[in-house]
Amino acid sequence: MKWKGWDRVRLDPETGAVRFQGSPAPLVDAIAPIIVSASRSTDIPALYGDWFIERLKQGYVTWKSPFDGRIIPVSFVNTRVFVFWSKNPRPFIPSLANLTKDGRQSLFLFTLNDYTREDLEPGIPPLGERIRTFAEISSLIGRGRLTWRFDPLLVSDTVTIDDLLERIGSIGDQIARFTERLVISFIDIARYPRVQRNLAKCGLSGIREFSSEEIRLFASGLSQLNEEWGLEILACGEEIDLTGYGIAHGECISLDQITREFSSDQYLMDFLLPPRESATRERRKRELKDPGQRSRCGCVVSKDIGCYSTCIHGCRYCYATSSPLRAEKNYRIYCEDKRRGIIHPGIIG
Repeated sequence: MKWKGWDRVRLDPETGAVRFQGSPAPLVDAIAPIIVSASRSTDIPALYGDWFIERLKQGYVTWKSPFDGRIIPVSFVNTRVFVFWSKNPRPFIPSLANLTKDGRQSLFLFTLNDYTREDLEPGIPPLGERIRTFAEISSLIGRGRLTWRFDPLLVSDTVTIDDLLERIGSIGDQIARFTERLVISFIDIARYPRVQRNLAKCGLSGIREFSSEEIRLFASGLSQLNEEWGLEILACGEEIDLTGYGIAHGECISLDQITREFSSDQYLMDFLLPPRESATRERRKRELKDPGQRSRCGCVVSKDIGCYSTCIHGCRYCYATSSPLRAEKNYRIYCEDKRRGIIHPGIIG
């Protein structure tokens, strides 16, 4: 947890209510973020939607640091935007509909890949069902608040640049009218030992990173496809400059998108673009850059409330799961506790 700019509050752990010093109840220190990410670390909409809704009622969650094991209470008292990340948000649609009806502000980042033939994402629904879900999410929250992510982009013995462009083209032709943004990211194997181990365990050593020339070849093909779609295309966390192909350095959690979609929320606007400050929008983006992400990532800072090794999708390239068996065990414990009516402050107790 590297960002130090969130307010800190004292809350009653029994009720989640913020209290003043001197309250008779025992109080705990909590951070109170304005933007909450749910979650880069696991698929909350697919697997832990009940947990999220119950904790939203309680007013806070606890987050366990994957680095030092510290437990950090996170209060929702200041939260203005929830950012949901998912590959299968269908189970969450009823809850999302209620959140939208109640005026909760949310953005949705829907990772919609096609690696069906390679069986790289064995735990998610068939592609056609995911495309239908994408359209439903768009109808609930609006196309401006739904981002299509194709992540990671990878090549292998069976996936060529032409194959990849054909698959993306097929998806884009079906969903471009339901969104305004596409965020892409090229697989980074060398940087993440966990990704290397997970791929090796599955016998998928043929998967590799793009060369610079392959990136440009892919970008050129994607640019041609986008002549029909008219999407804003952003490359996440990439060093290479693809602006010549109409692909900007970008971010998943975007200051521009948030200020466009939630401009009527003055509290949020004052945080993102404080009045009476001389800072330009670009300078403010640098000030609000999430320090917990890669150096080239332009995401606005948010507080993630997820937990590693709790997603059972089994994606072969995953960096957030150390072991599929461990993830399945954690999910099984969560489900058993939920059946007994136990919802812990954190995803796993």
